[in-house]
Parts: sequence; C-alpha cells; structure tokens
Amino acid sequence: MTTDVTNIWNQFHKELAGFIARTVENPADQDDILQDVFVKIIHNQNKINQAANLQQYLYGMVRNTINDYFRSQKHNRHSSEIPESLTEEEAQSLNATIADCCIKPFIHQLPGKYKEALLISEFQNMSQKDLAERLRISYSGAKSRVQRGKEKLKALILNCCAYEHDLYGNLIEGEKKSCSC
Repeated sequence: MTTDVTNIWNQFHKELAGFIARTVENPADQDDILQDVFVKIIHNQNKINQAANLQQYLYGMVRNTINDYFRSQKHNRHSSEIPESLTEEEAQSLNATIADCCIKPFIHQLPGKYKEALLISEFQNMSQKDLAERLRISYSGAKSRVQRGKEKLKALILNCCAYEHDLYGNLIEGEKKSCSC
C-alpha cells in the first residue's frame, strides 16, 4: 500500500494535532511538533508504505516526537539555568567577568586619584594600609580616597541606570536610561 504525504495530511493531521494538544500545552510547540512529524513522514516514506497499520505507525511517530520535544526542553531548561551553587573558582570567575564588563568602565570615568585608589584596592586586592604606603599618603587618607571613590562610582552608576530598590535594599528592575552601560 503506497500512501503519499498529501493523503496522510488530509486523513490524519487533525487527529494527530488533537493528540499532540492533549499532551503539549503551548500551541506554538504543538504546531512545531506536528511539523516535525510530517518532516519525519516525508523522510521515512518507504517505512510508512511498509507499515501494516498506518494509523498505529503514525501515532508511534507522534509519541516519539513528543518524547524528543520534552527531552530537548528538559535539556534546554537545564543548560540555560545558573546552577544553584557555584564552586569558589566559578564564583571568582563570574565576579571577575562582571567587574571587567560592568564596573571597570565606570571606574575609568572617575577622577584620577579615585580611579587609581579603587583599581588598586579592589582589583589588585591590596589592603588600604598597603595602598597608603604605595601612594605615599596617610592610612586615613587612603581610606577616605577609597570611600569617596566608591561614592562617586555609585553616583555614576545610578546616574546612568535607573536602579530601584525595595524597602529591604534589594535591587529591583528599573528603566534603563540612555547610556553606554
């Protein structure tokens, strides 16, 4: 018995679409699965022609395609999620990336003495006491410079981006102002 794709479509597409809809909630995904089934039908025309029970064979294809869909969704969901706990090395790497991409451009906009104090103390992990010795200023002067640098950095970031916070101080999403960040 030879069956072409058009005949299969005319005879079974509504029935198969209903079967898919009972299993998959998202209508766009239902359409994608039905399309995948008919692509498989086109590619496996010889096997379909040899099937003893066409309807049973098609439902098997649909079940396998739905299983593939759920398997890929599970894989995609897990691959895009951030793991609940990062190793110390992964956390350090993530922090360094965020600092390089997001924070350093703002630091480079600060006046020279504040930029230098923050880059040395925060990114070279130098204590403020050692910073004072390196810059040949008093320890309290180094602490003040770092603190003022952080305040100026905060002002730059807040002026660039509209960050809002809740009553607990947690950042919540705000409107982004037009800036290069």
